[in-house]
Amino acid sequence: MRTLDDLDVKGRRVLVRADLNVPLDGETITDDGRIRASVPTISTLVERGAKVIVCAHLGRPKGEPNPKYSLRPVAKRLSELLGQEVAFSPEVIGTETVEGLQDGQVALLENLRFEPGEESKDDAVRRAFAERLAGLAELYVGDGFGAVHRKHASVYDVPQLLPHAAGKLIVAEVEVLRKLTDDLERPYVVVLGGAKVSDKLGVIANLLTKVDRLLIGGGMAYTFLKAQGYEVGGSLLQEDQLDQVRGFLNEAAKRGVELVLPVDVLAATHFAEDADYEVVEATAIPADREGLDIGPKSRELFASKLADARTVFWNGPMGVFEFDAFAGGTRAVAEALVASDAFTVVGGGDSAAAVRKLGLPEDGFSHISTGGGASLEYLEGKTLPGLAVLED
Repeated sequence: MRTLDDLDVKGRRVLVRADLNVPLDGETITDDGRIRASVPTISTLVERGAKVIVCAHLGRPKGEPNPKYSLRPVAKRLSELLGQEVAFSPEVIGTETVEGLQDGQVALLENLRFEPGEESKDDAVRRAFAERLAGLAELYVGDGFGAVHRKHASVYDVPQLLPHAAGKLIVAEVEVLRKLTDDLERPYVVVLGGAKVSDKLGVIANLLTKVDRLLIGGGMAYTFLKAQGYEVGGSLLQEDQLDQVRGFLNEAAKRGVELVLPVDVLAATHFAEDADYEVVEATAIPADREGLDIGPKSRELFASKLADARTVFWNGPMGVFEFDAFAGGTRAVAEALVASDAFTVVGGGDSAAAVRKLGLPEDGFSHISTGGGASLEYLEGKTLPGLAVLED
């Protein structure tokens, strides 16, 4: 995989595909982690005298311009982080803005997903948009790790049209993921949470052939508990995945993988921040309640199962961390990783958001990924289109 060091960028227009898909409250960015992660690559190109054209997506505007999903607030924050003005193009194909760039200057194009060609399943439609985008630049740098599992125009087609290289973020992310697959120290422990088992079927199946211990929390834990025959009340449940989960339980037992489930939960009267709740055994959730977090015994259990780990991958919160009352399980896992001497990787998405929301030190982890879905698909053993095209 070529890197920035392999490109002569001085005086040349370089299109950087970044991942700037940040959460917004109106025009206020509530978590700028992905923007900060894009800065090293952009700064390097600036220092080397490139004319830098940044492109990215935000949200799901479904191929139509929508002010709610404009990248204009991101341009402002990027300007602050770079310490220089970032020209914002209100057009996705911002020819006028790009033509005005001098060496060492930066422009940000409007949301790629305002154009239907970006996400089109029709190869010809996607390619046509890619040709327009590629026409803005002479070189391409892929640095949007959170999107490399998507076969989108800016991720997959444009690098086929221009000399290309991987940015610093993608190089760092791939290096970490290779440590989790090719060169890991044991015990290797994976913690999975989040809402749905179905989102993680492939990665669970693959991890059962590699890990020593698998800890399951979050909403997906209730499908595992139900598969063992326990009442889960109104907790999140995927009935159609019960047979699949029973298969995972059998496979773990067969392979000698320790599969750890919560032993107690916070069972709430309803899904709300101020809901009344009680701590109950995970095997005895009342029919009129729903589990919204792992309980205190589970937190101690999970921390103990992480204590001797040498490699840990964590993806998915242990409960509804957005509600303070139900954030304790996620905090306990995160704090156990901070206290660990292991190589610890936070797998992007809600896990990374939780680390920042809970005010935990980001440097307490070996790596915080910017791509939840991309990380999971890599660990599942899938070919990621946006990486494959950079490796040619």
